[in-house]
Amino acid sequence: MMVDIQQIPMEMDSNNLPNIVDPSTLTSRIIQSESIQREDLENKPGDDEDDDMAMEEGNNGSIEQPTFQKLSAHAARGGKAEYRRVRCPAHRYTPLRENWEQLLTPLVEYLKLQVRFNTRTRSVEMKTSRHTLDTSSLQKGADFISAFMLGFEPQDAVALLRLDDLLSSL
Repeated sequence: MMVDIQQIPMEMDSNNLPNIVDPSTLTSRIIQSESIQREDLENKPGDDEDDDMAMEEGNNGSIEQPTFQKLSAHAARGGKAEYRRVRCPAHRYTPLRENWEQLLTPLVEYLKLQVRFNTRTRSVEMKTSRHTLDTSSLQKGADFISAFMLGFEPQDAVALLRLDDLLSSL
């Protein structure tokens, strides 16, 4: 079955295609973005009329985006608490007992987590509560405790809790 390549049309005529969606009803989030509009106006070549019309439609009928309050970690999970467990190796059991207050304070005060040490499984267990504000708090807390279990001092491991704060200030 040989097909003659010359008989296959290479270009499709857009007039023959059925209009399934009316393009005037669709608005692109890219067109709505003010920063992209400013960038396009600065780098505007001047010969593209379709973009100019889309920009005018975006400016005349600008839609104000809704703003929502930040969800707490408890509300983001639908009211269910998340849970993490970090095992304590035998050689870190004594340092954990000696530094428990230094470890507990940032987890409870700063991250608003519920923390306990399960003596039967020898692990630190952390859980989000309704007071936990940030969804990443539980992961930060687990990283903090894991760093201590690897041998870091509590003062050095606290840097993991403040890592996002340090990066956002740069």
